[in-house]
Amino acid sequence: MNWLIPQFRDIIDILLIAFLIYQALFIVRKNGNYQLFGGILLLLTLYVIASLAELKMLSQLLGGIRDYWVLGLLIIFQPEIRTFLARFRLSQDLGIFRKTDNTSVSTILVDAVSSMSFRKTGALIVVENNRRLNEFIQNGEPLDANISLRLILTIFNPRSSLHDGAIIIRGNRILAAKVVLPLSKKSEHQKRFGTRHLAGIGITELTDATAIIVSEQTGQVSVARDGQIRTNIAFEELMQIVSDNAR
Repeated sequence: MNWLIPQFRDIIDILLIAFLIYQALFIVRKNGNYQLFGGILLLLTLYVIASLAELKMLSQLLGGIRDYWVLGLLIIFQPEIRTFLARFRLSQDLGIFRKTDNTSVSTILVDAVSSMSFRKTGALIVVENNRRLNEFIQNGEPLDANISLRLILTIFNPRSSLHDGAIIIRGNRILAAKVVLPLSKKSEHQKRFGTRHLAGIGITELTDATAIIVSEQTGQVSVARDGQIRTNIAFEELMQIVSDNAR
């Protein structure tokens, strides 16, 4: 029955584990990154001490979680790591990493169009090419914001004051929303399409821009270029069009 009587070393082992659990709960309640970092350092210190002192129970407990310490640090300091990595990004005026940025923009556009098509949310997105669209940007609401899926969906939300009209994209930025565009005057288009599609065609008759239109009635996606429009575009084809346009 002697094994039921705890030794002095066992008592220390149990007390340290109790202290460790208490500190872990306290740190989680405080919910501070640097407190958590201090907690991990405490775990590491206790693990070294427990190993040297041959505290078996504590060594086994800490040894079971030691493989996750690095992962824990990555999760805890994700915002700081993200900020650090962001410092290596160059401005869009430099050509470095342009291909990666274009790929990201294309994906965001296709994801946004796909979501709006599923919800039958009307939208008109104009992607600028070589010819600047400054005169059209001036009659809209200036944004000059980084392109994002959430921003596009928010703009074209029917309850948003910006959902009427078009957005104009240059590179990876949305320059303006609620832009009024000239309508196509061609009779074949006027007989077939509504205002949103006519505006998408009209801007491509005057410029080299590409217009992406989502129908509010059917959810179908159309693309206008060079004064011509293609309807019922598949998302795979749209990705190719947007990617080619970004080059």
